[in-house]
Amino acid sequence: MIKIKVFAFNAFREATYLVYDETKEAIVIDAGLSSSSECDRFNDFVSKNELKIVKLVNTHCHVDHITGVGYLKNKYNVPFCANKLDEQFLTKLTETAQGYGIEVPYPAIDKIDEYITDGDYVTFGDSKLKVITTPGHTEGGLVLLDENSNSLFTGDTLFKGSIGRTDLPGGSYQELMTSILKKIVPIGKDVTVYPGHGDHTTLAEELMYNPFITDVLNGEVTYE
Repeated sequence: MIKIKVFAFNAFREATYLVYDETKEAIVIDAGLSSSSECDRFNDFVSKNELKIVKLVNTHCHVDHITGVGYLKNKYNVPFCANKLDEQFLTKLTETAQGYGIEVPYPAIDKIDEYITDGDYVTFGDSKLKVITTPGHTEGGLVLLDENSNSLFTGDTLFKGSIGRTDLPGGSYQELMTSILKKIVPIGKDVTVYPGHGDHTTLAEELMYNPFITDVLNGEVTYE
């Protein structure tokens, strides 16, 4: 069974997830480490728990989710996995980060090592996460599902009480709502949602209280 450690990093309080199992092998989802103190805090946890990081995985490649990817890739000598459609965001990472006042620990990531897409699995130890593409926040957005624990890492696709913004390049409200309603909701109410910002939630809770979802289900808003 997987264990999950969440860190809130950089000025956006982005949720970086360290996911591991009984074998001590681990993956990092959305490495948003920025400052040296954040890097130290992360590395201390890895060391104290004797974890072996084997992969870095991103739900999407917006600046606040990738600042620490290059640093961790270099430190732990592991591959970086993400959707090819989001590779465009890596070309001006440092410049973009500076515009937001975010530090990028050296070195900055500049390419994806392993492309992942719908139906793939990210494996580590005795565990695996299913890749489900969910465009809308970005073209290459995806979520990661652990089918054993019913844990879903949604990045900026779905939040507690909200959804990802769609007014940035590559964003689409129609595509995002299609992703949520046609790909995430059918997974089941018992799934625990771990988003890219803020508190975790459940699909059952979002089906009852998330206005972006309930307004559509109640026929008050049309998204198609």
